[in-house]
Amino acid sequence: MKHAFLGTAIVAAWAMTLGGPALAAPPDAVTMMANTCVGCHGTNGSSTGPATPTIAGMSTDTFIEAMKGYKDGSRPATVMDRIAKGYTDDEVKQMATYFSKLPFVRAQQKTDPALVKAGAALHKDHCEKCHVDNGRKDEDGSNILAGQWLPYLNYAMTDFTKGGREMEKKMKAQVEKVQAKDPKGLEALMHFYASQK
Repeated sequence: MKHAFLGTAIVAAWAMTLGGPALAAPPDAVTMMANTCVGCHGTNGSSTGPATPTIAGMSTDTFIEAMKGYKDGSRPATVMDRIAKGYTDDEVKQMATYFSKLPFVRAQQKTDPALVKAGAALHKDHCEKCHVDNGRKDEDGSNILAGQWLPYLNYAMTDFTKGGREMEKKMKAQVEKVQAKDPKGLEALMHFYASQK
């Protein structure tokens, strides 16, 4: 009888250890969907890979528009075009809301001080009306540029300038002015945004 009681006590203690506070409730559906993004976009949407953007803090509209673009092929991608097709419109909206509530963590990276200075002046003259607060806010689909990885910013701008991604008329006009003013102007702008803390 003693052995039976001891066995029961051991099993009960083991079950309490496993089933106690260490085992939280399973994540909700949107958290599970969002967790599929961490492999590329980092924990909580904060990228640690220089070719991949941070998506934390992205406005819901920007997130939804990006996913639509990947789904319909109007936005260039390496893998996102295939991934986006796996989600319904409602699931995309849920993830957009989820990531919009997370804090944006700026990448710690090296930038060229001379290019940063030139980029700051170009931003003030050509970009600050849409990319407010030095690119820190995502308003009207402008996305957060401040503190994104420099390689990602360069890839995105190349997509725009090479015609892979459509620019709005006002952006196109300003990009052309920057290019006419300074052959390294776009590079300078990317260094400026990447330098923001």
